[in-house]
Amino acid sequence: MSYPDSVRYLYALGNELKAGAKFGLEGMRTLLQALGYPERGQRFIHIAGTNGKGSTSAMIASVLREAGHNTGLYTSPHLVSPVERIQVNGVPVSEDEFAAAFEEVHAVAAEDDHPSYFETVTAMAFLIFARRCDISVIEVGLGGRLDATNVITPELCIITPVSFDHEAYLGNTIEAIAAEKAGILKPGVPAVIAQQWPAAEAVILPAAPLAIRSHSVTTEDLAVTAENSAFVSNGTQFLCPLAGRHQIENARTAIAACRALGIDDAVIAQGMKKTAWPGRLEIIQRHPTFILDGAHNPSGAAALAAHIREFYSQKPVWLVYGAMRDKAIDEVASQLFPLADRLILTAPDFPRALRPQAILEMHPHPNAVMTESVAEARALAQTAPPGVTVFFTGSLFVVGEMKGLPVK
Repeated sequence: MSYPDSVRYLYALGNELKAGAKFGLEGMRTLLQALGYPERGQRFIHIAGTNGKGSTSAMIASVLREAGHNTGLYTSPHLVSPVERIQVNGVPVSEDEFAAAFEEVHAVAAEDDHPSYFETVTAMAFLIFARRCDISVIEVGLGGRLDATNVITPELCIITPVSFDHEAYLGNTIEAIAAEKAGILKPGVPAVIAQQWPAAEAVILPAAPLAIRSHSVTTEDLAVTAENSAFVSNGTQFLCPLAGRHQIENARTAIAACRALGIDDAVIAQGMKKTAWPGRLEIIQRHPTFILDGAHNPSGAAALAAHIREFYSQKPVWLVYGAMRDKAIDEVASQLFPLADRLILTAPDFPRALRPQAILEMHPHPNAVMTESVAEARALAQTAPPGVTVFFTGSLFVVGEMKGLPVK
């Protein structure tokens, strides 16, 4: 099967939310058995959390590469192409390798009950990593306890900050969501726990007797700019190239994890400063400045709002916003819309996208304009006068479409 055919088949299995929310591990275990258990014998780092797990995964994978490992990285969702989900040594697999792995999984799948999109790609990642990597970083797709990735035996687990998201699937309290995230913890396996809300901490820590706390990583001489942050820990200078004060906690978590893996601080520092993680406060253009940030839940919106207030409060800000119907739109909009001198509402090309008119009815703005597509929104943003900073946010689908548009 060709790469385009494999992608079409995957998309036909259901949209991203349905694919990630096919709860239960029996189907995944059956699939891996048919494939000869490719996940067995591999070294894994397993990461769950609501916010920051992708950034933290990218930092750890970068450090592992710096330490000389052939390193796999499995993340979701992708921004432009599904091959982004499966990376080896910082590079997405080729379309040919992706298609070949799909064919291998598809060949053993039951015709009447094909594994979900997420189950299929997870199995593909395990096959590829077994052949090419000596250690891999695996990001949970949704939740943790019943996520398709939770069939592995990791040597280290990590839980990044837990907050509200996907309440329809994980529960509508922090305690319930935290319990799902804590489902990746395994007896005898050390776990690095990021700074948590007290309610989440009360659930996670009893399940993590070998817990290593992110706050064990000191951050002295802290310096934060609009584009990165720097600090000293145990006498070593660290530079986190990912923008946003919230990335400091992700960096602390990554450092704690890498120290737990026995990696020297000098190597950690070198690997961390090479980290790339697109779509999170990513500057893609100047004049006018375009910044992409997939702030799709209340905690992500709070981080973006804090960043805007800290570094862009003296400049005009335009906001391009689009969202999915199942998101906490009013909570996100109430934090972001008041910071926008002009609001451009749009809808990514995705079935769950909410129409701009519905967003405006939910949360009015005095200087709002509606567009029919992300491309139209970008064209309008391109007319911003000098000094304006334009943030594209609300959904990773908005960010992905922006990154996929031809450069002008």
